[in-house]
Amino acid sequence: MYLKRRQQLFKLARTCLSKLIDLLLCLEAEVRELRRQVKELKARLALNSRNSSKPPSSDGLAKPTPKSLRQKSGRRPGGQPGHAGRTLQPVAQPDHVRVQVLDCCPCGLCRSRCLRQEPVLGHEKRQVFELPQKPLEVTEYQAQIKRCPVSGRLVRAPFPKGVSAPAQYGPRFKAQMVYFNDEHFIPYQRLTRICQDLYGQPLSEATIVAANQRAYEHLASFEQRLEELLPQAPLNHCDESGLRVNKSLYWLHVVSNPWLTFYGVHPKRGAEAMNALGILPRCKNWLMHDHWKPYFTYQSCLHALCNQHHLRELKFLYEEHQEAWAQQMSRFLLDCLQRRKSQGVLDPRQFKKVRTQYRAILKQARRRHPRREGNDAQSKAANLLDRLEDFDLNVLAFTVFEEVPFTNNGAERDIRMEKTRQKISGCFRTLHGARVFARIRSYISTCRKQGRNILDELENAIQAKPFMPALPCRGP
Repeated sequence: MYLKRRQQLFKLARTCLSKLIDLLLCLEAEVRELRRQVKELKARLALNSRNSSKPPSSDGLAKPTPKSLRQKSGRRPGGQPGHAGRTLQPVAQPDHVRVQVLDCCPCGLCRSRCLRQEPVLGHEKRQVFELPQKPLEVTEYQAQIKRCPVSGRLVRAPFPKGVSAPAQYGPRFKAQMVYFNDEHFIPYQRLTRICQDLYGQPLSEATIVAANQRAYEHLASFEQRLEELLPQAPLNHCDESGLRVNKSLYWLHVVSNPWLTFYGVHPKRGAEAMNALGILPRCKNWLMHDHWKPYFTYQSCLHALCNQHHLRELKFLYEEHQEAWAQQMSRFLLDCLQRRKSQGVLDPRQFKKVRTQYRAILKQARRRHPRREGNDAQSKAANLLDRLEDFDLNVLAFTVFEEVPFTNNGAERDIRMEKTRQKISGCFRTLHGARVFARIRSYISTCRKQGRNILDELENAIQAKPFMPALPCRGP
């Protein structure tokens, strides 16, 4: 009886111990998972505009301490030697000339002797730039009415082209309203107040809408010209950003370079939208982007990756996770950039040496983050390592090719204005309104890059004579 009781107790103890071990293993696994989640959440909280692709607006009131990724140049602040400067210069033909008559001598030795009869020996000139008292001029066209001596009918002289109403605004005034609305994002209601305050005339919102629509229609040929020229450019920057249209998410796509800018609005973000816009499928040269996978569907062109994105991700890894290799890689890329600025692009022998140094840093990092097979989740460091290894030539393209820049900042600068517009004026009410804005912004940005006067070219667009851009001639 005693032995049987002992065996039962032993069996119960073994069962309890087994359950306790299982419980401890479950708790250990749960603690491990919780630690992983806490680490991931801390990493998300540490993300900001300095160490990730998040925009500065997402930083909120708790702005991070500014730490630029740029290295010190050693130059003094302010304009550098050879800088053209923007000092106000006098003009050769002023609009008005007012002569200050010298009647009495101010020398103080002749008791203010009268100088009216003395000859004028010269003039000292000073010019004042000022707005006119009446900035809005009104021109009245009076068409003569006569009676035909043969038919006896009353006939009238024709009015100039475009003069079709008893009272209307001219093309330059309409161009200025389009400029304020689409270049500086001033909403319709505020524009009506500006017109009243500056010009003393009421302005309806419908007038601004009609001016935008008129420019949009007359810029159709300009947009076709962009679609012809962009695929021929030696390099194009690409980017996309969300756009709110009638409470729905659309996407604003940009394809740009130092001479041209194209904006397109589409409900999709990926290859479907890019194919519909029709520019990227015809590109044969370099595309600079941020490694978003749909861009790699275009195999007929060369791809370069934005190293500013890499620098931000590397900064996050060595600041938040103390990854020493990330700091080494960041310093290596910046040194390559500085070398290109001072010595130009590399020859094949120099590039081979640089690529060897690049791979050595990645090899060192792989010891800590080995590549995983299958669909197993990886850390941010391992994902970045995969990209830097698999696309090393795309990352280092800027060291070899003169036309490839270090970053995709060209597209990011062009796309940033859309975020500014949404902050000031809010979302678009209709898809057509978004497309009107995109086409006019394409025109404004291209004119600015080509050194054209924006107001003059908008006036030409209003009058159906838009500026047609061109790419600069390439050397032999």
